[in-house]
Amino acid sequence: MKKAGEVKDEEWKRKLSEEEYRVLREKGTERPFTGKYWKHKEKGNYKCAGCGVDLFSSDTKFDSGCGWPSFYAALDKDKIEEKLDLSHGMRRIEVLCKNCGGHLGHVFDDGPRDKTGLRYCINSVSLNFVKGL
Repeated sequence: MKKAGEVKDEEWKRKLSEEEYRVLREKGTERPFTGKYWKHKEKGNYKCAGCGVDLFSSDTKFDSGCGWPSFYAALDKDKIEEKLDLSHGMRRIEVLCKNCGGHLGHVFDDGPRDKTGLRYCINSVSLNFVKGL
């Protein structure tokens, strides 16, 4: 897959569903407790729905009660990018796929204290799951 700057907007619109495009390319958010992975329990890896890069493992997924899939660590920190997000009158850290620039969600410092203390709050629509990796 090409890097984000190499993919034209028309290509993203052809490749992604309307909801995937809204979240990944326009920084939208799916409604809480509605995504396909928020209660998902299978073992495997979660990949970027935009470009297919492995981002999170089921080994670090936990139930935070927030209504979105939550992870206490990325599979490889070099595959995600974190940026300050001051939108909507809040101060948050946005999480993006480093390969394609797709918006994944946000990271907060209220995760499991016995792990990393982080909660990667990720939109299900930003992910695809591959069982058993």
